[in-house]
Amino acid sequence: MCRNIKTLANFEPPAREDEIRASALQFVRKLSGASRPSRANEAAFDLAVDEVTAAANRLIRSLKTSAPPRNREEEMRKASERSLKRFA
Repeated sequence: MCRNIKTLANFEPPAREDEIRASALQFVRKLSGASRPSRANEAAFDLAVDEVTAAANRLIRSLKTSAPPRNREEEMRKASERSLKRFA
């Protein structure tokens, strides 16, 4: 799994459209093996990002959970602590 793709489900406030699109872009980049497509592949790349964004949006909005929503600041703090341990 690409480390840059973040969990977006069950947050308060809910994931924004730009967060979902950024995640979709990372996913398509990983699948295609290209961070920026050639001009010949640009339309296919952009269409894939749009379709993955739409699918991810539907998924995130339809998920149900009994767990309390996660706090963004708390999750960022935990990620920072993990990063410090990993790169210390």
